[in-house]
Amino acid sequence: MARSRRQRPGAWAPLLLLLLAGPAACAASPADDGAGPGGRGPRGRARGDAGADEAAPRHDSSYGTFAGEFYDLRYLSEEEPRPGRGVHGSDSPSTWKSSPKSCQLLPPAARFTGYPFPTAPPVDPFAKIKVDDCGKTKGCFRYGKPGCNAETCDYFLSYRMIGADVEFELSADTDGWVAVGFSSDKKMGGDDVMACVHDDNGRVRIQHFYNVGQWAKEIQRNPARDEEGVFENNRVTCRFKRPVNVPRDETIVDLHLSWYYLFAWGPAIQGSITRHDIDSPPTSERVVSIYKYEDIFMPSAAYQTFSSPFCLLLIVALTFYLLMGTP
Repeated sequence: MARSRRQRPGAWAPLLLLLLAGPAACAASPADDGAGPGGRGPRGRARGDAGADEAAPRHDSSYGTFAGEFYDLRYLSEEEPRPGRGVHGSDSPSTWKSSPKSCQLLPPAARFTGYPFPTAPPVDPFAKIKVDDCGKTKGCFRYGKPGCNAETCDYFLSYRMIGADVEFELSADTDGWVAVGFSSDKKMGGDDVMACVHDDNGRVRIQHFYNVGQWAKEIQRNPARDEEGVFENNRVTCRFKRPVNVPRDETIVDLHLSWYYLFAWGPAIQGSITRHDIDSPPTSERVVSIYKYEDIFMPSAAYQTFSSPFCLLLIVALTFYLLMGTP
């Protein structure tokens, strides 16, 4: 007959002691640096014994001390600073005492949630082009109605020296692109071209092209920097800088030399430029030096009717005929 196994009376004693010690553990949390059994300091010393506290190191190299400090950093609010520490970790004295709250998790709003991610700085609005400086501190070309400015001309370009760079400002009445070409003659072909292109995402990008005959080929090497552009009021406007001196390259010219300037603008399809708006885009009458600032106006075709030599000759002949009268 099988005999029932008899349990020893002392088998449950450690478990009962652990259960009875539970409330005391919450009253003196491991997070309290000086808390030990019976409210004593580290290694059983009384909390008020200042000499004993100074004689022993503050931190024990044990897992319990590490866990307590981690608990402090993670869950305790600044209203319960550690002994001998101020609210923000300073050495100024502060009131601190152990309480059952140390065993409770703080609400989410009181917990440390980490540092916020840095936000991008606000983008400065595009500064309007000043035409009052034309011919004084920068050179300008205007094409369109007499008296027009950077916001009303069919085409506008300005240039000025800034250190070792030349700053260009371009604007045109188009929703596609506006460009300036640097040429050894007044004809298209073999020209260094800088263009501001409005893409489908609403951005204005500065691109570098090289005219191969009547076609513009985009060049990956782009000398532009400090680029900015905007599309508003059905106009493409941009500003960028370009070095005066560049390493010798077939597609990039040195701007310290004088060149004819070619002015062009037109539509774009999905950010790619297409043929310019007019068949014969305007050009500078003579080579342009970046060291000489002029304010040059070129009337558009609508305002060239009475300024062409043929029209002037016709007006003079008609006037003479009316003055002489009929026989």
